[in-house]
Amino acid sequence: MPITRDDCLALDASDPLKACRARFALAEGMIYLDGNSLGALPRGVAAHVINVVEEEWGQGLIRSWNAAGWYAAPARIGAKLASLLGAKPHEVTVTESISINLFKLLVAAARMRPTRKVILAEHGNFPSDNHIVDSVARLLGLEARFVPAGEIAGAIDADTGVATLSHVNYRTAEVQDMAKVTAAAHAKGVLMVWDLAHSSGAVDLQLDRAGADFAVGCGYKFLNGGPGAPSHIFVAERHLGSLDQPLTGWFGHAEPFRFDDGYRRAEGIRHMLCSTPQMLSMAAFEKALEAFEGVSMAEVERKGRALGDLMIALYDEQLARRGCGLATLRDGARRGNHVSFTHAEGYAVMQALIRREVIGDFRAPDVMRFGFGPLYVRFTDIHDAVTAIAEILDSGAFKDGTLAERQAVT
Repeated sequence: MPITRDDCLALDASDPLKACRARFALAEGMIYLDGNSLGALPRGVAAHVINVVEEEWGQGLIRSWNAAGWYAAPARIGAKLASLLGAKPHEVTVTESISINLFKLLVAAARMRPTRKVILAEHGNFPSDNHIVDSVARLLGLEARFVPAGEIAGAIDADTGVATLSHVNYRTAEVQDMAKVTAAAHAKGVLMVWDLAHSSGAVDLQLDRAGADFAVGCGYKFLNGGPGAPSHIFVAERHLGSLDQPLTGWFGHAEPFRFDDGYRRAEGIRHMLCSTPQMLSMAAFEKALEAFEGVSMAEVERKGRALGDLMIALYDEQLARRGCGLATLRDGARRGNHVSFTHAEGYAVMQALIRREVIGDFRAPDVMRFGFGPLYVRFTDIHDAVTAIAEILDSGAFKDGTLAERQAVT
C-alpha cells in the first residue's frame, strides 16, 4: 500500500519528540530539511544574544570576562555538550573551527608517534579535512595517504601513526563503526582522530565507550548553534597530560594573565584553546544547547533513522521512476541523519524546491541533500517534501533557466 499523508500524521502523533518542535522558531509553512548544514534557530537564543550585547557587553564591558563568566565559557559549554557525545565533562571544550581543531589534533597526534611517517585519511571525505591533512603532512614531512572510508582499518601498517575519518560521510551519510575502526587502529599502535561534523547532535555518540582518542565536531549543524558557531574538541582523558598541540596561543597558557614570555601549557582540556573566545557565538551556542534538555540521544538517533527510512520508502514510490537516484545507504543502522538523491539537474531542482519553501541543499556534482533535525522535523514534512519534488519533476518547473545559475553557496 502507498504511504499516505495520514500515515505520516499518525507517526507524528506518536512521536516521543513531538513537543520539541515548539522549542524552535520555524516559519509557518516552511519545511526545513537542511539541519545538516545549518540547524534551525532555537527559541530564546536571539533574546539571549541581545542581552549579551546590550547588558554584558554594553554595560558590563570588560568586567564581563569575570562577572558574566565569559572566561570560563569554553569549559562550561564543553561540559554541557559532553553528555550528548558520550564523554566526560573534562574531555570536551568549545573553541575555534573544525579545520583549526583538526589541524591541532593531527599535529599533536603525529608528535605522539614521532617514528611513524604516514597520516592515513579518507578519500572522498569533506574536502576541507583532506586539505588540512595535506598541509599537516607537508609541515611535518610526513606522507598523506588516502583510501576509501571502509578500507581505513585494513590500510593501517607499521608506518602509520595517525588515521582520521569522518564518522558520518557528508554526502552519503554512511556511518563508520567507531569502536571497530578505533580498536583496529589501536591494535597497530595508531591514534584515531574522528570528525563528528554530521554526528554531534544527530546520533547517539559514545566516544568513551568506543575508545576514541580524539574528535572534532560542529556547533552549527545538528546542534543548532547558529551560523559560524564554534567547533568542539574531544581529547580522551588518558591523553590529556601528554598532548602537545601546535597552536600555543595565550588562552591555552597555564596563566595567561601573567603574560610570561615563555609558554606553559594549561592543565587538561584547556590546553587545546588558542585564541580569545568569540563570545557572541559562544553565547548563542550555549543557549541553543538548552533545546536538548531532557532529550535522549538514543531517541534522537531512532527518530532520525525513522525519518530517513520514510524518505527512502517515498523515494521508491515516487522518485526512482522520475530520474532520481539514491546516494544514501538503505540500511538505517549504517546511515546518519540525512538522505541524498542524485539528479542530472539537481541544483535547479533544489532551487525550485526552495522557492516552494522546502529547503535542502546541493553538493556538486549532482547531489540533493535533505537533513533531519529530529527535534523539529516531522514525518509529514518528509511526505510533503517528496511530493513537492515529484510535482517539480512532473511540471518541469526546474527548467526555468534562472534556477540553473549557481549561487556562491549551494
